[in-house]
Amino acid sequence: MPFTQAASPNTIVEHRRDQFLISTNRARLDLDMIHTFLTSCYWAKGISREIVARSIEHSLCFGVYDGSGAQIGFARVVSDFATVAYLGDVFILESHRGRGLSKWMMEFIMRHPALQGLRRWILLTRDAHGLYAQFGFTPVKAPDRYMELHDPHVYDLEQP
Repeated sequence: MPFTQAASPNTIVEHRRDQFLISTNRARLDLDMIHTFLTSCYWAKGISREIVARSIEHSLCFGVYDGSGAQIGFARVVSDFATVAYLGDVFILESHRGRGLSKWMMEFIMRHPALQGLRRWILLTRDAHGLYAQFGFTPVKAPDRYMELHDPHVYDLEQP
């Protein structure tokens, strides 16, 4: 997977594999599809479209597209592009799972030029440990050092 562009997070990078395309071009993102998936998944249940749009605006986003150009996958990275990155909202639509697309997307993310040389990557997962372990992710080695402020009902409060 060739990366020849400079290490800018604003540079659009794309790669094809068979009939699939992965791209960092935000103009390609299908906000409605992303929102529909996220609002029903365990980690963002009930999230508003506005919050999804804002999260995309402030992240390096990766879309996966099928041969027709329809978006079938997504991930985003929140980073300072110098020391740390948070990987979140990673998914491939169920209709396209089992084809190695999540692994391909992770390979693409981990090789992105703007995300090289970071000291720490962070993610949360309930059920994809096997995928992330292939890329060097491990359970937190010093959980006594980590703290969080977590509001599992924050999206409930957004309802009009």
